This record gives sequence, C-alpha cells and structure tokens, in this order.
Amino acid sequence: MTDTTQQYRVSKEPFYQPQTNEVALFEAAYRAKLPVMVKGPTGCGKSRFIEYMAWKLGKPLITVACNED
Repeated sequence: MTDTTQQYRVSKEPFYQPQTNEVALFEAAYRAKLPVMVKGPTGCGKSRFIEYMAWKLGKPLITVACNED
C-alpha cells in the first residue's frame, strides 16, 4: 500500500447506526463486485454510511460534492 492510498483511509470507526440490513447488503454487493448507488434526501446519512463502509472494508475514501449548485 502506498502512502498516497494510506492518506485516504478512514482512520477511526465513524459512528453509524444501521437502520435495517444495509450493511450486509453492501458487503454482499462488494463481494460480488456489483456497483451500488446510494440515494436519498439531504441529511439522511448517505455519506456517513459510505464512510463507515470504507472504514469497515479497509478501503480508501475520496469524497466529491455533486449537486445542482
């Protein structure tokens, strides 16, 4: 692992309270190498969920704000 990749790792566990089985579904999609689209209104926890999953799976995370503004 390069230092560049290491700098994008989520270093400590972010707080995330699962609502249903979204963690298991995401993990199953990850293992099957299936793409996942996370959709919902502003403030519903999409970014927090993705941050949590990046930490849980030990993957780097780069965020980009994409909105109509």
